[in-house]
Amino acid sequence: MVISKKSVLKAFGILVKHQRQLLKLSQEELGELSGLDRTYISGIERGVRNLSLTAIVSLSNALQITSSELMQGLEGYIKKYDDTNSF
Repeated sequence: MVISKKSVLKAFGILVKHQRQLLKLSQEELGELSGLDRTYISGIERGVRNLSLTAIVSLSNALQITSSELMQGLEGYIKKYDDTNSF
Protein backbone atom coordinates (compact mmCIF):
# COMPACT_ATOMS: atom_id res chain seq x y z
CA MET A 1 0.00 0.00 0.00
CA VAL A 2 1.50 3.30 -1.10
CA ILE A 3 0.52 6.43 0.77
CA SER A 4 1.45 9.82 -0.57
CA LYS A 5 3.67 12.08 1.51
CA LYS A 6 1.30 14.94 0.73
CA SER A 7 -1.71 13.20 2.28
CA VAL A 8 0.23 12.31 5.44
CA LEU A 9 1.45 15.87 5.92
CA LYS A 10 -1.99 17.36 5.23
CA ALA A 11 -3.65 14.94 7.67
CA PHE A 12 -1.11 15.71 10.39
CA GLY A 13 -1.56 19.43 9.84
CA ILE A 14 -5.30 19.12 10.33
CA LEU A 15 -4.78 17.32 13.64
CA VAL A 16 -2.33 19.99 14.85
CA LYS A 17 -4.65 22.83 13.86
CA HIS A 18 -7.62 21.17 15.56
CA GLN A 19 -5.74 20.72 18.83
CA ARG A 20 -4.36 24.28 18.67
CA GLN A 21 -7.87 25.66 18.18
CA LEU A 22 -9.22 23.58 21.08
CA LEU A 23 -6.66 25.30 23.29
CA LYS A 24 -7.58 28.69 21.78
CA LEU A 25 -3.95 29.34 20.81
CA SER A 26 -2.79 31.44 17.90
CA GLN A 27 -0.08 30.06 15.64
CA GLU A 28 2.29 32.57 17.19
CA GLU A 29 1.45 31.42 20.72
CA LEU A 30 1.93 27.78 19.75
CA GLY A 31 5.24 28.69 18.17
CA GLU A 32 6.43 30.37 21.35
CA LEU A 33 5.35 27.42 23.51
CA SER A 34 6.95 24.84 21.22
CA GLY A 35 10.10 26.75 20.27
CA LEU A 36 9.06 26.67 16.60
CA ASP A 37 8.58 29.70 14.39
CA ARG A 38 5.04 30.88 13.62
CA THR A 39 5.67 30.43 9.90
CA TYR A 40 6.77 26.84 10.56
CA ILE A 41 3.53 26.21 12.48
CA SER A 42 1.62 27.62 9.51
CA GLY A 43 3.48 25.28 7.17
CA ILE A 44 2.69 22.30 9.39
CA GLU A 45 -1.00 23.13 9.41
CA ARG A 46 -1.03 23.58 5.63
CA GLY A 47 0.69 20.23 5.15
CA VAL A 48 3.84 21.58 3.54
CA ARG A 49 6.32 20.89 6.35
CA ASN A 50 7.80 17.47 7.05
CA LEU A 51 8.57 17.53 10.75
CA SER A 52 11.40 15.84 12.60
CA LEU A 53 10.60 13.59 15.53
CA THR A 54 11.97 16.20 17.94
CA ALA A 55 9.67 18.84 16.43
CA ILE A 56 6.67 16.51 16.85
CA VAL A 57 7.53 15.98 20.51
CA SER A 58 8.00 19.74 21.09
CA LEU A 59 4.71 20.45 19.36
CA SER A 60 2.87 17.76 21.35
CA ASN A 61 4.19 19.13 24.62
CA ALA A 62 3.09 22.64 23.69
CA LEU A 63 -0.35 21.27 22.78
CA GLN A 64 -0.53 19.60 26.22
CA ILE A 65 -0.89 16.08 24.81
CA THR A 66 1.41 13.16 24.13
CA SER A 67 2.78 12.51 20.68
CA SER A 68 0.64 9.38 20.43
CA GLU A 69 -2.48 11.36 21.32
CA LEU A 70 -1.62 13.86 18.61
CA MET A 71 -1.33 11.02 16.09
CA GLN A 72 -4.72 9.49 16.98
CA GLY A 73 -6.99 9.60 13.99
CA LEU A 74 -4.15 10.21 11.56
CA GLU A 75 -4.95 7.15 9.43
CA GLY A 76 -8.55 8.26 8.92
CA TYR A 77 -7.45 11.67 7.69
CA ILE A 78 -4.78 10.12 5.49
CA LYS A 79 -7.43 8.02 3.77
CA LYS A 80 -9.54 11.12 3.26
CA TYR A 81 -6.72 13.13 1.68
CA ASP A 82 -4.77 10.35 -0.05
CA ASP A 83 -4.32 11.18 -3.71
CA THR A 84 -2.88 7.82 -4.78
CA ASN A 85 -6.27 6.03 -4.61
CA SER A 86 -4.58 2.96 -3.18
CA PHE A 87 -7.02 2.41 -0.32
